Amino acid sequence: MSTPGLALLVVGILLLLLARRGSRSTGLPAGRIIAMDTTGLEPPEKPMFDAALGLSGRPDYLLRKGRDLLPVEVKSGNAPSTPYDSHILQLGAYLALAWSQSGRRPPYGILAYKGAAFRIPFTPSLEGEVRTSITRMRATIGQPVDRSHQSPERCAGCGYSAICDQSLYRPGMRTKLRL
Repeated sequence: MSTPGLALLVVGILLLLLARRGSRSTGLPAGRIIAMDTTGLEPPEKPMFDAALGLSGRPDYLLRKGRDLLPVEVKSGNAPSTPYDSHILQLGAYLALAWSQSGRRPPYGILAYKGAAFRIPFTPSLEGEVRTSITRMRATIGQPVDRSHQSPERCAGCGYSAICDQSLYRPGMRTKLRL
């Protein structure tokens, strides 16, 4: 083999090894990405839908590993010591949608944060929490919702602060409302 050919072969092997190491460091399992909702460069893929649950959604990634569809939800913050309950519930909804889409119950999904990824099993308990949450949310549609915090900064970042009767922040005000 010629020197340039050998150099290309060595560079190719190094790139392959780096790609494999990078893939392992994300915590994602080996599998083929079949859907992605993170680039913002192309129109999003059609969301998954479950008529029985009345639920639709699209995880950041959907991997095919063997016959399983595994949802992956990527969070922008640093990894907590354990995943947040709200993130687990969101992933649980995507697991239910993946089951509906494929007809096969996924064994787990993945929550990926900066610095760590967590494999979340799709247990009957998590499935039950998803169903209970959907039922509770439906029961509150049209009901007034109380503010869940005491932070004017959160209110300032909320899209409803201008029309919310419980807002701690009003656009154009020089001072924050006092509690």
